[in-house]
Amino acid sequence: MTHTAKAQGATIWLTGLPSAGKTTIARILAGRLRSENHRVEVLDGDEIRRFLSAGLGFSREDRNTNVQRIGLVAEVLARNGVLAVVPVIAPYADSREAVRKRHEVSGTPYIEVHVATPVEVCAERDVKGLYARQAAGQLTGLTGVDDPYEPPLDPAIALKTQGETPEESADAVYAVLAERGLV
Repeated sequence: MTHTAKAQGATIWLTGLPSAGKTTIARILAGRLRSENHRVEVLDGDEIRRFLSAGLGFSREDRNTNVQRIGLVAEVLARNGVLAVVPVIAPYADSREAVRKRHEVSGTPYIEVHVATPVEVCAERDVKGLYARQAAGQLTGLTGVDDPYEPPLDPAIALKTQGETPEESADAVYAVLAERGLV
């Protein structure tokens, strides 16, 4: 009986402001990885919030709980040979650091990607209308506007999406995975 080598999993964590392009890049990257027969799951922050984190608000404590739940699911998938692609705002550095440590403890690769789109560009894109609602006084606690976003100090890669296509951003992340022997 022949045994195939266990696929190496990893978590690819895309952090950035609302409308930075995280989910678009994640979906393009996931499509490319699937086309190469990698096992891939996209853990979209919005979907997780609706199901796994239903009932949580947007206080610092609730945001931290949400990120830790997503981090746990990503690490379990990655530890079991899945490439977990995680587009989630995750505004707080300490929260992301706890996720990184969880991966270190299990010896699971963790690639932090900063989708470093400036807030002005995100506000122009305003995919979900959040910036417009905030400007109209209908929404408070918008990350990067009236709630903090702590950018990663040492990401594996920072994507300047205002100067490249989502495909180019996804290719840049793919290049980091290739460099680290994960694809």
